[in-house]
Amino acid sequence: MGASPLLQALRAHQRRSSADVSMPFLGLLWVGNGAWLAYAIALSNIAMIVANTVGVIAVTTAIAVSHHWREGKQHRDG
Repeated sequence: MGASPLLQALRAHQRRSSADVSMPFLGLLWVGNGAWLAYAIALSNIAMIVANTVGVIAVTTAIAVSHHWREGKQHRDG
């Protein structure tokens, strides 16, 4: 999974719309990556820490970009 949410963020940015992005899915993905990151930290497993840190950053970026383009559309139309 890793950086794959960045593809959704890129698509939303290119289209200037995130209407087709599932925010609940991204939220669930963020929680899952966060849980795996916490587990990796508890194990002191560097490889898992790096991989899941990338995942958390990627999902956070996708959420931010998706939120930006949803908010941007509301401000332009409203």
